[in-house]
Amino acid sequence: MVKKKRVRFIAEMARKIRAYRELKSRPRDSQRYALDYDTMKRPFSGKMLPVLAWKDVRRESRLFSILSGMRMFGMGRLFTRKSWLEDHPEPSYWQITKVKVDYTAENMDHGKAWGVLTYKGKPESEAKEMDKVMYHDWRLIPKHMEQQFKDFEPLPEPPVRYVPFPPLLRAMILAQQSKAGGSTAVEEPTLASHRDVLLSKDYFRQQELERQRKEGTEV
Repeated sequence: MVKKKRVRFIAEMARKIRAYRELKSRPRDSQRYALDYDTMKRPFSGKMLPVLAWKDVRRESRLFSILSGMRMFGMGRLFTRKSWLEDHPEPSYWQITKVKVDYTAENMDHGKAWGVLTYKGKPESEAKEMDKVMYHDWRLIPKHMEQQFKDFEPLPEPPVRYVPFPPLLRAMILAQQSKAGGSTAVEEPTLASHRDVLLSKDYFRQQELERQRKEGTEV
């Protein structure tokens, strides 16, 4: 008969107290991401921001720096990022659905936000927590441009015309091409995903005649 394990109530309570104290002593986002704009260093970690980010830090805003000055903290509004506007012709933006503000921050400019992401014109089905809210490249989409962003229809994906060969067959073809050509620049072999030729007996007979014409018949 297996001996029943005795529950140590005092040890279990001590474990919960240690976990609670560790959670309470954890630094808040307002402490972790605080920035000295004169030295471009974070006081908590002592790390300096990359030099390429200094220009955006001085000119652009963080997400909660914009939300803190808006009615209902921007619920339902659309936000995009400077990097998305520069890198993608398709619209990419977040629609805010939930905001959890850190009220211990000096200007209430820190916290967590959730929303529905639309990336390159393709919206996601469910809301999720927004990342990189501490980056200095967030921008509010004006109301008169929101419908223009929402009405964008992404182009359909082009069909796959060529696929790579299996590894072993690819290695055999590359070795054959290298041996025949003798050049280091070997073309990558690809397999057509769709054939316009009907694979009938006449097709294979024509292929055999073409091969014999090039190589000659056996003596």
